[in-house]
Amino acid sequence: MADSEQPKLHGWRFVLFNLCLGLSHVLVIFNAGAYIAMLPRVAAGLGIPPSFATWTQTDYMVGLALAFPVGGWLSRRLGEYRPFVAAFFVFALASVICATMTSFYAYLAGRIVLGFAGGLTLPLGQSLLIKEYPEQKKSIGIGVWSVFTLTPFTFAQPIGGWIADTLGWRWLFWLNIPTALTIGGVVGALLYRRGITRIRHRFDGVGFVLIALALFGTQTVLNQGNDWDWTNSLYIGGLIIVVVATLIYWVIWECSHRRPFLDIRLFTHRNFTIGVIILFLGFLMFQGLLSMLIVQLQLALGYSSLLAGLVFLPMAILAKPVAGVFHEVVKYIDARWWVSLNCLGFAAIYFWLSHFDGHDAFAQLFWPKVLEGACLGSFFVPVTALILHGLAPEQTWRAVELASLLRIAAGAMGISLQGIVIYRRAPVHITRFAESHTLFDGRLEQTLDTLVSAGFNESTAIARLAKLAGRDAVIHAMNDAFWLASCLFVGLSILVWFANPTKLSAKRTLKQLQRRETQEMLVEAP
Repeated sequence: MADSEQPKLHGWRFVLFNLCLGLSHVLVIFNAGAYIAMLPRVAAGLGIPPSFATWTQTDYMVGLALAFPVGGWLSRRLGEYRPFVAAFFVFALASVICATMTSFYAYLAGRIVLGFAGGLTLPLGQSLLIKEYPEQKKSIGIGVWSVFTLTPFTFAQPIGGWIADTLGWRWLFWLNIPTALTIGGVVGALLYRRGITRIRHRFDGVGFVLIALALFGTQTVLNQGNDWDWTNSLYIGGLIIVVVATLIYWVIWECSHRRPFLDIRLFTHRNFTIGVIILFLGFLMFQGLLSMLIVQLQLALGYSSLLAGLVFLPMAILAKPVAGVFHEVVKYIDARWWVSLNCLGFAAIYFWLSHFDGHDAFAQLFWPKVLEGACLGSFFVPVTALILHGLAPEQTWRAVELASLLRIAAGAMGISLQGIVIYRRAPVHITRFAESHTLFDGRLEQTLDTLVSAGFNESTAIARLAKLAGRDAVIHAMNDAFWLASCLFVGLSILVWFANPTKLSAKRTLKQLQRRETQEMLVEAP
């Protein structure tokens, strides 16, 4: 029996179903955002370098990215609710592994499974929720889902910081277990014996394995390149060769396959290509800079996980309200204008942040973060309109799958790349500090006298000065990263004008508009 022939849930069952689907979305996105605030404590708890702790976050996001297209295939082959329920039971099992394992590689494997299982639930959960609404009220279902999209990501950092400081970072996973089991059990009970319409498409297993190897290989190179001294290491050099060869073979395979895992033929459409480039590079910068700042506030400035997370709370003020407005305005005005203005807004914010000096960080970061939240809220909707413009209806869902995978993978790469920027630029600023503070420079003697007068002996004062110099070098390296991001967004604001105009047709039906909003929500989910 098809889903459409089944009676819809109503009454308290319908309310409970909405709550479970909303909570499922919150849980997965919260695990992505909250974990960032915990990275320094994860490194200390597992006895690993910070770069290895970053690896556990980036591979989680790669698992999340790979699951998007797999979730779409499973929904067509098995329906939505069975894979959804199974994914949450796997999510709970992976949480047990993460909560108990002390071996780094076993823990890393648990994080990857956690990300993959969570990623499956995002498209499946959205489809389940919207299908349960009557045709004339599907817009309400889309609105309910949108409430749970950006909100948990903006609140995740301070809550994750509080968990790490108060309960311990492993409690993130202990709390996952009962929540995931409850969601899976309740949804399974509510939709028990729900029929499906099966579409028997073969799964492109070779394409999936190839792109998985390429993405995980790329992340390994980015995460370990600094530790192994890049091309001076045979290990990193060999891994780069394997990744490049795998990508080339994957492209050839996907182009020759009738039903590929990812439809890369979409890149023959100008708007899709330009939109994906903007989405990829924009999210790469945003996610990478967010992670860099929240980690360095703890490592360089001595913030607790909670205080570092609270720095990002102002983003929640405007992110969701602005996103709600843009779902409407993008229907009437060419999306290129909104994308260009949004990129210029990001450029201005990151140029502002490039003057951060570490003093009174909350005051310096509050307004930039408020405005960054507004830019985040106005980023995804017009970019999605740009990506989907001109595509046939049967191509749009494949476009959403490919764009979502690349966006989430870009976030993982961005976290690693900003770590590379800090690693490369901080020594440059240390050198400049040493060049400007010599024995023949009166400022050095004056600084040491100030420290001695504050109660330090001479050797302790020198050590203190070295620590301050290191902190100052990290702050300047962060400013370099913000400045580079500002320049990139200026370039993206120009790139968008090479796309075709994208104003939506006024003749679109309600069903077409609802489908477009549903697709925008999936691309928007961090």
